Amino acid sequence: MSNKVIVIGAGAAGLMASGVAAENGNDVVLIEKNDKPGRKVMITGKGRCNVTNNFNLINDLIANVPTNGRFLYSAFSRFMPSDTIDFFEDMGVSLKVERGDRVFPESDKASDIVDALNRFSQDADAKRIKGTVSELIMSEGKVEGVILDDGKELYADKVIVATGGASYPLTGSIGDGYKLAKQAGHKVTDIKPSLVPLVCHEGFCMDLQGLSLKNVEITVTDTESYKEIYKDFGEMLFTHFGVSGPLILSASSHMKNMKERKYEIHIDLKPALSYEQLDKRIQRDFLENSNKNFINALDALLPKKLVPVIVKLSGIKPSTKVNQITKDMRGKLVNILKDMKVTVLKFRPIEEAIITSGGVSTKEIDPKTMESKLCKGLYFAGEVIDVDAYTGGFNLQIAFSTGRLAGESV
Repeated sequence: MSNKVIVIGAGAAGLMASGVAAENGNDVVLIEKNDKPGRKVMITGKGRCNVTNNFNLINDLIANVPTNGRFLYSAFSRFMPSDTIDFFEDMGVSLKVERGDRVFPESDKASDIVDALNRFSQDADAKRIKGTVSELIMSEGKVEGVILDDGKELYADKVIVATGGASYPLTGSIGDGYKLAKQAGHKVTDIKPSLVPLVCHEGFCMDLQGLSLKNVEITVTDTESYKEIYKDFGEMLFTHFGVSGPLILSASSHMKNMKERKYEIHIDLKPALSYEQLDKRIQRDFLENSNKNFINALDALLPKKLVPVIVKLSGIKPSTKVNQITKDMRGKLVNILKDMKVTVLKFRPIEEAIITSGGVSTKEIDPKTMESKLCKGLYFAGEVIDVDAYTGGFNLQIAFSTGRLAGESV
């Protein structure tokens, strides 16, 4: 049976949902407030668009969704990363797999992904209008359409809310989907940034601004419970305010109830070496530079920008001759290299977050259809739902899978 369907939001989830719904014979109208669709997709992956992750065991996918991952079991089952890859390649976009099983367009252009989604929606005959939905039209527990901010009323049998979250508001994600959900009686959990850079206490972060560290290991500890909450290996970046980069963004999604100094990040600058191996490596370097000052003997071990910071943290005078450094002094240096600590003060603003943590409560959405349990004919897809994942293409996969499921369900 053909339905009149309204999809709100032409992002990753909305474009997918509108195309699928129209493909299945429904009369679909896609409402988007921006002049162009997919504004947020255009900036993902630094403009390259990490479109999905090449994981194809459902439990591996869910393990990368720390917030309400099990809710996505049906959506992922229906549309896996392999399906996403097939979808875009069928649309003429060649893809490649990079480190960490991250999938990108071969062109490294996010615009290729947006163009393919846009073409899919339009080829399926989903109509599009520019506008902002201010409220839902509802009657007796059922959605009947929407009202635009200019007062125009549009009627439909089904409405899919795919408005995104509250991060990157310049792309149009300003949380208006939460308002619509609340109007329908839904609980919206606390909205906070996720996959976001961190403000840190230590002044040396500013001294190291712009320094990218590769192949380091970080361990995040909760200073209140004394528990390790996250550990991983990869790349991070120092900034004028603290730390950022892939490792840090993923770590941020584990930090709950953020407050000053609750979390510490311990950086192992040489994770491939044990304490003993690192000590022997330093002894070899010192032997080759025995008459040099300490500050001039670390260039083979560390990036140049990092040397003065490590020297200061070690407590060894920069002018100390290498042949005068004792075993205890060397031990302090090893400890700093294996455990360089930064203290987290707060998240950067939600405007700088890649995604939003929080959203429409998953308890009030049917995971097998994405339909509201409270309002018949109302569906949700994408970041507006209280699910969020790590970096690596998982959040876009959530958008595609939930958008696909909502589009089929209407």
